[in-house]
Amino acid sequence: MIGDNVWLGGSVTITPGVTIGDNSIVGAGSVVTRDIPSGVVAVGNPCQPIRAIKG
Repeated sequence: MIGDNVWLGGSVTITPGVTIGDNSIVGAGSVVTRDIPSGVVAVGNPCQPIRAIKG
């Protein structure tokens, strides 16, 4: 499931059953294999949060 106000960069791969929390950003080329919490910037292969979004 992809939450509200989520931004996905180009060529992002999301595996089945993964949840991406509201107000998160997933960087280009990332491979999302685990749940991503709300309000973070996440990147990589495997994708992982690198910082919280303030505001």
